[in-house]
Amino acid sequence: MGSFSIWHWLIVLLVVVMIFGTKKLRNMGSDLGGAVKGFKDGMKDGSASTTDASAAPAPTQQVTGQPANSDKSTIDVEARQKS
Repeated sequence: MGSFSIWHWLIVLLVVVMIFGTKKLRNMGSDLGGAVKGFKDGMKDGSASTTDASAAPAPTQQVTGQPANSDKSTIDVEARQKS
């Protein structure tokens, strides 16, 4: 009584196909597959970034002042405090 026979599953499948239609089921399947693939890629990237965090960080460069060839029509968007 705990398990269903193949006929029970075929009837359930037939009812689901009649309710949703094959196109909607196909779209749901591809969406689910894309979500699983995205999740796996995210987990892979997350584990790679934790191993990269143990490596020495790369030195950062800080640019100070105006470059010699700067265009006067450009706007500096860096926020500075008034003194």
